Amino acid sequence: MNRKYSKDLVDGPNQAASRSMLRGVGFTSEDFTKPLVGIASTGAKVTPCNMHINDLAEVVESSINNANGKGVLFNTITVSDGISMGTQGMKYSLVSREVIADSIETVVGCLGYDGVISIGGCDKNMPGCIIGMARLNRPSIFVYGGSIKPSDENTDYVTVCEKTGEFSKGDLPEHELIHVEKISVKGPGSCGGMYTANTMASAIEALGMSLPGSSSQDAVSSDKEKDCKEAGKAIMHLLDNDIKPSDIMTKEAFENAIAIVIALGGSTNAVLHIIAMADAIGVKITLDDFTRIGKKTPVLADLKPFGKHFMSELNASGGIQPLMKAMLEKNILNGECLTVTGKTLKENLKNISPYKDTSIIRAFNNPIKENSHLRILYGNLAKEGAVAKITGKEGTSFTGSARVFNSEEDGVEAILSKEIKAGDVVVIRYEGPKGGPGMREMLKPTSAIMGQGLGDQVAFITDGRFSGGTHGFVVGHITPEAADGGVIAVIQDGDEITIDANSDQLSLNIPNEDIESRLAVWKNPKTPPKKGVLSKYAKSVKSASLGAITD
Repeated sequence: MNRKYSKDLVDGPNQAASRSMLRGVGFTSEDFTKPLVGIASTGAKVTPCNMHINDLAEVVESSINNANGKGVLFNTITVSDGISMGTQGMKYSLVSREVIADSIETVVGCLGYDGVISIGGCDKNMPGCIIGMARLNRPSIFVYGGSIKPSDENTDYVTVCEKTGEFSKGDLPEHELIHVEKISVKGPGSCGGMYTANTMASAIEALGMSLPGSSSQDAVSSDKEKDCKEAGKAIMHLLDNDIKPSDIMTKEAFENAIAIVIALGGSTNAVLHIIAMADAIGVKITLDDFTRIGKKTPVLADLKPFGKHFMSELNASGGIQPLMKAMLEKNILNGECLTVTGKTLKENLKNISPYKDTSIIRAFNNPIKENSHLRILYGNLAKEGAVAKITGKEGTSFTGSARVFNSEEDGVEAILSKEIKAGDVVVIRYEGPKGGPGMREMLKPTSAIMGQGLGDQVAFITDGRFSGGTHGFVVGHITPEAADGGVIAVIQDGDEITIDANSDQLSLNIPNEDIESRLAVWKNPKTPPKKGVLSKYAKSVKSASLGAITD
């Protein structure tokens, strides 16, 4: 058995004191001869996404022990994007990805675990888990906590956000808004559309780091319990064969993950997280890889936020495995990539049957979009790149007049006060990784725009980022960000801006000499925090175009 790390911790007379401490938490003499597997649980009562994960972690622990290993449970943090959305608290969301990765690395590195299973549910703890396991590079598996089901009225968290916009417009009475609020989120599980949680779960399954089927399962289901029960046997197989994340998380595997994100119409956050996850394992993924893969990969999934269906419906029709099988047959995926089953992706998919109908995942000859909805834009407003989420429903190009705000709060107030009109380009800046600090998600303003019926009449650009629930004509991750003196910092009200997803350009339509003269006198109007985690983050974080990593 592979006990590469634990033997130094518990073998021999000199480690008697260590063993004594471990006996205190229930270890037996026999346990000291087994591989130790750390189980990183993101369980917490702070959000529905994670409220059940400690229960899943106990199932995983039993599965390891039953497979002749020794599972050791520990917790890391989680925060809630959905709860903190639109507040100063949202600044901590992306920061939590790094805290989670650091904490998993810290516990496992300190306590000599031979393998790691991490269990995540909400947006940032999934890439955080993968980054932590990649740094450690010990046999590892990710288990997804699963998706919540929609309400009986087919509503969810994003419905509530958009209904708030309708209320502000005067189209919805308050009692109806409160009704939707009360019914839309009940029980455990991550937000039910192809938002960031389900996007990242799907990407991780395609990457090969979770067991087949893990990404689409309902949070409360026999399938999810089975996923956890199978984890113990799977991690022991990885340990016996010394299969590590570096054997699985290859360049080709990340390309598979990108292709799945595009086919599913996934969140722009995937760009940030996939680049960061790849960096953690020493693989170089750039913005341009998304463009390259996007040219050959259609959007096939009719899933929310811009489609009709929820993840629970896709799960009932077979999950993402039939999609991967079809993409493999079209040579969009690389089937030779190794996975945590110890088999290749092609071997995992060998006996998978096609979907019985194409109402959720369309056929290749009838795509929602023939190429990627994730557009990497360049231009004088984004010399290092920006990420747009453009499905084509609102068109593929937009030219309008800038309405500039130096914070999300100021932008939201203007939208809800009906100050934003058709033809405007809303600019919210100083919300980047360094400038926020923390790169807040802009679901509240974009939902308000959609709720007011302006989705195809107003564009939105920011150096912040977007929730997976965002849709509309939106561009985020603009780099260089405003706090670094990017051109977004010197846009003025009334300036003409063009977003063109046909030529992948983002342009401020004023003379270059005017841009240079504005930059020459520009000063950052915001003072960064002096202490605490946000201060540390602002000092260490790199550009969004590099995944907003802190290494």
